[in-house]
Amino acid sequence: MVDSPPRRRFLRAAAWTAAAGVIPPRLFADDMQAMHAMPSGKVGNKLCMHPMGDTSHLPGIVDPNKLAPFVDPLPIPPTLRAQAGKLLRIRMAQTSQKLHRDLAPTTLWTYGGHYPGPTIEARTGQGIDVAWDNALPSRHMLPVDHAICGAEADKPEVRAIVHLHGAKVPHKDDGFPEDWYVPGKSRTHHYPNTQDAATLWYHDHAMGINRLNMYAGMAGLYLLRDEHELSLGLPSGEQEIPLVIADRLLHEDGRLYYPDSGDANAPWVPEVFGNLTLVNGAILPRADVQPRRYRLRVLNAANGRFYHLRLKDGRPFQVIGSDQGLLARPATLKAIFLAPGERADIVVDFASLRGGSVELMNDALPLMQFKVGQGEVKDESRVPEVLRDLPRVTEASASKTRELTLDEYSDCVATPMLMLLNGKRWHDEVTEKPVLGSTEMWSLVNLTEDTHPIHLHLVRFQILDRRPYDVGEYIKSKTLHYVGPAQVPPAHEQGWKDVVQAYPGMVTRIVATFDGYAGRYAWHCHLAEHEANEMMRPFEVVAA
Repeated sequence: MVDSPPRRRFLRAAAWTAAAGVIPPRLFADDMQAMHAMPSGKVGNKLCMHPMGDTSHLPGIVDPNKLAPFVDPLPIPPTLRAQAGKLLRIRMAQTSQKLHRDLAPTTLWTYGGHYPGPTIEARTGQGIDVAWDNALPSRHMLPVDHAICGAEADKPEVRAIVHLHGAKVPHKDDGFPEDWYVPGKSRTHHYPNTQDAATLWYHDHAMGINRLNMYAGMAGLYLLRDEHELSLGLPSGEQEIPLVIADRLLHEDGRLYYPDSGDANAPWVPEVFGNLTLVNGAILPRADVQPRRYRLRVLNAANGRFYHLRLKDGRPFQVIGSDQGLLARPATLKAIFLAPGERADIVVDFASLRGGSVELMNDALPLMQFKVGQGEVKDESRVPEVLRDLPRVTEASASKTRELTLDEYSDCVATPMLMLLNGKRWHDEVTEKPVLGSTEMWSLVNLTEDTHPIHLHLVRFQILDRRPYDVGEYIKSKTLHYVGPAQVPPAHEQGWKDVVQAYPGMVTRIVATFDGYAGRYAWHCHLAEHEANEMMRPFEVVAA
């Protein structure tokens, strides 16, 4: 599926209703049955239409309705437990993996020989070193666009650099997009782990092609644990299940299909949505569980799809953590909306489902099944009423405020669409230079019709509020005229974050302290195709 004005109007309405706390029954599914595709052969907006094939009805693409559901067991990525002073070595390479019983194996690019990559477990206060070996092929398996920044024809076609998303690390270990290296090379990153327990994840971040590398399979989880979290009695061991969720398109012979613009000289497309969702690298898998509590570490690893997750029978679950660790208190929900890059730490109690089953849904579409055993079990796990002390930040805590726009441009000559942050391209002069140790408030002024998941490297932040404003007035006079009250984030968004959903027609305010390290880092939209086309900017933390 390709980007279209109907879809953008849909997402704009979706964001407003989500902000109001109302989610209609089929909202946010973004699936091919629910969405209206552009007329075949067109993509763009009313002023600028570009040739594009209709990827929703391509012959030779796997139809998810023809696949038997829940016949494959849920794969669990192997765990690598890091030890201080002992080097972990992880190889990036081309591999082959069956994604469903009835499909031929799919060629992927993976960490450690499988998708998702191995789950790395580390402890707060115990730094580790990971050697990332690049053993990928010299030619890319997906269409590289040499017309976009960082992927020019003079660059090697295959490049990689690992970013540990959510980690507080020195600049040289962050996975800066321009620090890529080619096949046959290796790089060792040091991860100090001087932060609270959290669900982090690692993925490729090579300038201009990370959208392709991630789609090819380059992602995995990194679970950071600390003594406080371990003392809470939360479900653990076999009762803690990682769920890495991402969508794909597949040819019937098992090969990945990544849509392009139809122009061989400029194949980039604004967004990519698959009709198949992989959960831990399997399509419609089944998890065999016991009638007890389980902790689900959920990651949306999709390039562009937002997931509105719920259990089919409507049973509530407890959200105990977000991107940067535990909440102050559990939030009881029946559904949660996750943007690409966001994580949710969820506890589900299957005790009342002994001998039954329930499906995890993306709105009306099943993603996987939990099949609950018949036996009696003793569940000694618990979810405390208070998870940790987590004071809310305030506007007064910020010593500096920045007003930063999220922009989108149509260009009927050079590119189908261009997304920028604050009207600046990647190579423009760095304009955001927070002082090391200072606290800033960033007001993200969304001028587009999309919800953009904005990620800041190095730091954690809290969402202060979102407030609707007059977009037309701002474009005309650069003046913020608010048209409604500020909306505080819901309970599950009131913890520490590193990705924030910036809704269209709203100003989203976040507060971050730039501590840890001086140096140059990146902030960007986590819609991978937007990020690749310059919706990414460097910021530089400067010494006091």
